[in-house]
Amino acid sequence: MKQMSELEKHYNKFNEEKRLNSRHGQVEYNTTMHYINRYLQQLKKEQAEPVKILDIGAGTGRYSVPLAQDGYDVTAVELVKYNLGILKSKGSSVKAYQGTALKLSRFSDDSFDLTLLFGPMYHLYTQEDKVKALQEARRVTRPNGIIMVAYLMNEYSIITYAFKEHHILECIEKGMITEDFHVKTKPEDLYDYVRLEDINVLNEKTGVTRIQIIAADGAADYMRPYLNALTDEEFDYYKKYQLTICERPELLGSSAHTVDILRNTNKTISLSQ
Repeated sequence: MKQMSELEKHYNKFNEEKRLNSRHGQVEYNTTMHYINRYLQQLKKEQAEPVKILDIGAGTGRYSVPLAQDGYDVTAVELVKYNLGILKSKGSSVKAYQGTALKLSRFSDDSFDLTLLFGPMYHLYTQEDKVKALQEARRVTRPNGIIMVAYLMNEYSIITYAFKEHHILECIEKGMITEDFHVKTKPEDLYDYVRLEDINVLNEKTGVTRIQIIAADGAADYMRPYLNALTDEEFDYYKKYQLTICERPELLGSSAHTVDILRNTNKTISLSQ
């Protein structure tokens, strides 16, 4: 409960809207939305009924509101009241509720065709909680539906915080990283960072099938001042460039954010579990 309280305090001060509207944030948003729309079109071809979307950890509605404006049936769950208030103030058709990724009991099994889990994995620091959140996302997603999960990557933290910001000696002295430079997250930390092998273990434990995984922002976060210096035309080309490289496996580990795109196959989980 203390961790969640600190998390709420963080987001009450942190301007998520500003981050996602920044140029490096636009790269992440543009890339992620490109793949959301790709799989929405696929889902629409697979079924006659309208596609239903669940956005878990929806923040201020950066994804859920535009998707609702595009005519989709969108439901959002957000832990932080401040963010939820901003989402609701946008006047969209999104059905928004306060809640946690660890317990989606208000929703029955197989309720949604596409489930977005974009914020919670940043803040759940135990493997047990990550698996639980992924299991809940899987439970409420129909068989063969799509689940998209965002993660913060370990090497981004090491490169930026440990080396770029000169905290490497402090990290070693305080035992904040392992001998092979994996971030060691504690309960009081707000963010958790993973490597690809960590994500693979979560998928194996949850029983989901990966379609593909993308580097949502690639090098953009490292390049903030350089992106800001580009003309609008140059920046448009950078966004196009990002879309051509985001599936390249050599970029995944050092991207700030990845999005794991999963099929809900071999489904056996239920609300009673």
